[in-house]
Amino acid sequence: MNPALPSAPVVLYDGVCGLCQGWVQWVLAHDRRAVFRFAALQSKVAAELLAAVGATGPLPDSLVLVDGGAVHTRSGAALRVFGRLGLPWSLARLGLLVPPLLRNWTYDWIARHRYRWFGKREQCLVPTPAQRGLFLDAPEG
Repeated sequence: MNPALPSAPVVLYDGVCGLCQGWVQWVLAHDRRAVFRFAALQSKVAAELLAAVGATGPLPDSLVLVDGGAVHTRSGAALRVFGRLGLPWSLARLGLLVPPLLRNWTYDWIARHRYRWFGKREQCLVPTPAQRGLFLDAPEG
């Protein structure tokens, strides 16, 4: 693994999406062991991380999980995040047994409508002082 990569899994999310910001807040509330780190997909940190793992081609603009140098996208990323949260949430990982075509169709349908349903924010999520260390793109101070 590239020594520049964080050892913790990193959730890259759409920093201006209301649904994505709400989901990150939900993960923070349920990640009792502080497993995950976060960064907005629009950030320089995300671009550098994706380049470091050799991510090429178009990536979704809603959710990407970088874990151990592997890049997971769409429903696979979401289900893997749930899988690391402990019971009962980790049971959602069983969704990986559903064929990706079906999982990603559902994921893409929700992602396509997310701004209309949940709004678009003027700025990325601002973590609390207690959460700041979990956000790779958080401003210092």
